[in-house]
Amino acid sequence: MKISVIGCGYLGAVHAACMAELGHDVVGIDVDAAKIASLAAGAAPFFEPGLPELLSSGVASGRLRFSTDIAEARGATVHFVAVGTPQKPGSDAADLRFVDASFEALLEHVGPGDLVVGKSTVPVGTASRLAETVEAAGATLAWNPEFLREGFAVQDTISPDRLVYGVRDGDDTSVATLDAVYASAIAAETPRLVTDYATAELVKVAANAFLATKISFINAMSVVADATGANITQLADAIGHDARIGRRFLNAGVGFGGGCLPKDIRGFMARADELGVGESLAFLKNVDAINLAQRERVVQLAVEAAGGDLTGTRVAILGLAFKPDSDDVRDSPALDVAARLVSLGAIVKATDPEAIETSRRVHPDLDYVATVDEAAAEADIVVLLTEWKQYRELDPAELASITSGRTIIDGRNVLDSSRWRGAGWEYRGLGRP
Repeated sequence: MKISVIGCGYLGAVHAACMAELGHDVVGIDVDAAKIASLAAGAAPFFEPGLPELLSSGVASGRLRFSTDIAEARGATVHFVAVGTPQKPGSDAADLRFVDASFEALLEHVGPGDLVVGKSTVPVGTASRLAETVEAAGATLAWNPEFLREGFAVQDTISPDRLVYGVRDGDDTSVATLDAVYASAIAAETPRLVTDYATAELVKVAANAFLATKISFINAMSVVADATGANITQLADAIGHDARIGRRFLNAGVGFGGGCLPKDIRGFMARADELGVGESLAFLKNVDAINLAQRERVVQLAVEAAGGDLTGTRVAILGLAFKPDSDDVRDSPALDVAARLVSLGAIVKATDPEAIETSRRVHPDLDYVATVDEAAAEADIVVLLTEWKQYRELDPAELASITSGRTIIDGRNVLDSSRWRGAGWEYRGLGRP
């Protein structure tokens, strides 16, 4: 099929490359000329495992191209809109300027029978509003939310765990068209749900709200564990055996970040307020507050380890991205903690396998180094903040040979505390006695 993808940020670039990999003829369109030039050269402007290979193969095959000209969308029969919906400055609400501008520009180039497919995460009610303008242009609107996990986005696009189509009641044509787009996933019997617009919009934000709540719940329990001497990891293992609860996302630590969960739960609350049902989501304020408080807990562990004053204390920061296998530092707890430690007088050296340059754009004054050895050399305290595999597998004895102090703060509760203590380290985690 001939497909256009409007917006070539994280979501759009991955979607365009994966659609080409599936055999479609794809053009990706974005207003950012530098980004388009990078993608056209087969280079991803951000780190995502597997994406550079798909970009290179797609461009080389001729099935994938990129442009800054929205008119290049003409001739495609399916148009995916995948632009960002950041948080409005000074507000919790989602900023829909990019979505509205994309639809306005695209609709000048669609033809009768074309299908416009929203993939952006938007406040409920957006699709029904946009459907009127889409239909006035002779096209049809569907909403197809994304469920990508950074670090696994290619896998999640090509082999999704479910497909959701939001369409007008009785719109079998759009359903058939989307089935053709996702033919390989349909053939693999991927669960497919056909809903109305509102339900499709709510699926993504509801899923993110649930995941955020689960993470903040176990983090709240870790506070209780610290107060009582309980072990939060054993607690999570025990309750995770309950099939109604499950073990995934029950890992206490420095909290969640990134470009989705924080802004989506805030935008969800803001939209609920607009709809007059704000009290129904009031609990998400506590979810957000618990999450942000985890960062301060890690900072306080460092203060305590330094004897109450961080001034002049040498601190090695391991990890800056909000999660491993990503260079994304949007609302990153790791980068935030690093900056807070500096503000308290610590001498910080920070490293990350992929996120140094993205971190430098946000906090240019931090001291970034390329390796663990450079960060940890003569350090008094080591703080693990992103659970990269290479950090989880560090040898405590080898690390002790280059540090000055022997205190490690495990901000992700992923290290074997017995192993580190056995090697002479003072180990500190969250909710782990």
